[in-house]
Amino acid sequence: MGKQLTIQQLLEQKEALKNKSKRRQKLYVESLDAEIVIQEPSRDLALEAIEMAQGEKSDMADIHITYHCVVEPNLKDTTLQMEFGCVEPTDIVGYIFRPGEISAVSGHALQLAGYASGVKKVDEELKN
Repeated sequence: MGKQLTIQQLLEQKEALKNKSKRRQKLYVESLDAEIVIQEPSRDLALEAIEMAQGEKSDMADIHITYHCVVEPNLKDTTLQMEFGCVEPTDIVGYIFRPGEISAVSGHALQLAGYASGVKKVDEELKN
């Protein structure tokens, strides 16, 4: 597994931790036969989507994350949205991706931000 994290190690990494940039990842989308680039969502965006998923707008959560996290191509481009006839900006997601791809892209973006990954349970139970 890993080693125990110390205060000294955190202090040595202070600048990198304070100034970390958002992680990016390339994904291959089969239906497009091309790669896209996603970026990890901010905490606020991730929490918004989680709230959506648990509420009345559960069908919009993955679309919301995908719209905001796909950075190449820029889905927020107004010319792109106009050419596709989008009524709402997020409509572009449904035009470009298949439903399963939307869910997959959203899942990868959330994983970049550490949701559902990045932290693993160590089998040992700590005793006081």
